[in-house]
Amino acid sequence: MQFTNMKIVSIDDNENNLFLIEAMCEDMDLNVVSFLDPLEALMYVIKNDVDMIIIDYMMPNLNGLEFIQEYRKKNTDIPILMITAAGDDKIHKDAFAAGANDFLSKPVNSALFEVRVINLLTSYENRMLLKDEAKLLQKEIEKATTNLINREHETLNILGKTAEYKDPETASHVSRVSYYSKMLAREYGLSEEEQDLIFYASPFHDLGKVGIEDKILLKPGKLDNDEFNIMKNHANIGYEILKDSNSQYLKVGAIIALNHHEKFDGSGYPNGLKGDEISIYGRIVSIADVFDALTSNRPYKKAWTFDDALDLLKKESGHHFDPKIVKLFVDNIEEVSKIYNSFNDK
Repeated sequence: MQFTNMKIVSIDDNENNLFLIEAMCEDMDLNVVSFLDPLEALMYVIKNDVDMIIIDYMMPNLNGLEFIQEYRKKNTDIPILMITAAGDDKIHKDAFAAGANDFLSKPVNSALFEVRVINLLTSYENRMLLKDEAKLLQKEIEKATTNLINREHETLNILGKTAEYKDPETASHVSRVSYYSKMLAREYGLSEEEQDLIFYASPFHDLGKVGIEDKILLKPGKLDNDEFNIMKNHANIGYEILKDSNSQYLKVGAIIALNHHEKFDGSGYPNGLKGDEISIYGRIVSIADVFDALTSNRPYKKAWTFDDALDLLKKESGHHFDPKIVKLFVDNIEEVSKIYNSFNDK
């Protein structure tokens, strides 16, 4: 293993000892930065990248043990070789406890010095390689996870278009409902994960319409009572299609499909849920869906103005819609307008 140009810091209050360490390191093609003052050396190794520290034990102002204790507060990886004339086992024990990796006794034997330095640098380099491999593996895992999520999002987008083939509503409607819903989820205080869920799950709110006969679904006029009762089945149909999925997005989509026609006062369908009995996803998508339906052209009606649609939301606040979410929608009407204009039907 090659250590050419690795940076070694040598610290000793005796200049002759520093010259000796420099000479042995240069024979090994190692770069050495030497310090007589341990405090100056400490500032240097804290601010600069080094590969190894060789330090004397007996020094004025800051001894080798104190130096190691301070440096290890910043860095626990860099190998430290302590050189000492003291033969006290307690010094060795305390130094190991502080973070020294190995010892040499004075006078330093050049052959033993080379072996100890090579061993320490080899061990250090191997640890760094393992760390890099761990980082590389983590990056690969993150990349693979991102790719899986992107593929799932792509699949959701494709599946979300299924109902469009039997529904006179447009792809722009689905997109606007997604963005309105995510905006409301954000303003309501839902987590980023929940905002993501409602964004990708909201397009399934009318998936159950694939199970409704064309003569009812595509009828240009108003539905009679029997026809409307059949149309209401689309909420349960969408739920049944999606409920058993392992995908969290589709599970939320099932809840939205089932809940988005429930009303805050309990007069909605299919289960007559009231208030907080309706999932937050259903309460949010209900407002986004109705507002966009009102402000969109359909074969059987012209688009309402924003003001007229907002007036209806306010009028139905506490009856059809959750009052808190209505207020959030009205307070963010500028963002609503930007979304509307970004996804038009022209």
